[in-house]
Amino acid sequence: MDRRNQTRIYEFLLLGLSERPEQQPLLFGLFLGIYLVTVLGNLLIILAIGSDMHLHTPMYFFLANLSVSDIGFVSTIIPKMLDNIGSGSKLISYGECLTQLYFFGLFADLDNFLLAVMALDRYVAISQPLHYALIMTSQRCALLVAGSWVITAFHALVHTLLLTRLSFCGPNIIPHFFCDLVPLLKLACSSTYVNNLLLILVAGTLLVGPFVCIFTSYFYIALAVLRMDSPQGKQRAFSSCTSHLSVVSLFYSTAIGVYLCPPSSSSPSGGKDRVFSVMYTVVTPMLNPFIYSLRNREMKGALGKLLRRKTLFSES
Repeated sequence: MDRRNQTRIYEFLLLGLSERPEQQPLLFGLFLGIYLVTVLGNLLIILAIGSDMHLHTPMYFFLANLSVSDIGFVSTIIPKMLDNIGSGSKLISYGECLTQLYFFGLFADLDNFLLAVMALDRYVAISQPLHYALIMTSQRCALLVAGSWVITAFHALVHTLLLTRLSFCGPNIIPHFFCDLVPLLKLACSSTYVNNLLLILVAGTLLVGPFVCIFTSYFYIALAVLRMDSPQGKQRAFSSCTSHLSVVSLFYSTAIGVYLCPPSSSSPSGGKDRVFSVMYTVVTPMLNPFIYSLRNREMKGALGKLLRRKTLFSES
């Protein structure tokens, strides 16, 4: 016990996605491109929604917040990854690791909550269209988003503060490309009982709750669509949900693959599992703007107006 107290760790080693030097320039260019596309794409979504009065509706208000969350999500992970690749150092300090852990938990949970809120919005719009304006008021929408931010920020803070109680005395190698909670708990040399209990009880509830909300909303949406007599009405209802369903499917399929599927037995170092994690943490936020813009006529129109306005402004 004395030895452990004397060898407390104040920095960790992130193995990254590959340990081969010849692959580092390719990874740097790839993730730099992904980061720029993600930030630019989500920023265009936010600007288009803010500049077009026709998009000042609850659905697009929630979408703008999802884009903000996605920018924060990738900004939590990729810049540090690029810094490590560019400098050739895999080190991350204890403070940087806790900061990354906090913001990763915040934005990952926030994506989850916002997707549930968007599903609830679609349910009200399709199942109770005559009462939609009365139910989804601007005050209620702001309250739903603010509540999502507060709950996820508090949840991430609790996990981060509990982690500061733990001692880390070796090894300090994290087989991942960012500081995630589960790999960190495995490195602790003090009891993680409280941390694991909270992870199962609270984190499980915060993950399952929004998923149940999404599933229930779409169950009743399906019933409402089946009761419609007009084929055009069914088509409109279906088209208004396809983009959200695509994002939900992508988010949950990759998240379940990361956290619920067992590690690859053929990859002791977790290489394949780290690559699969990229889909959840990096690729999904990049694809969301394309899914919403390419499959949504109103969003394509708003983006076209925004880009034409910027072009005219630059020419004048």
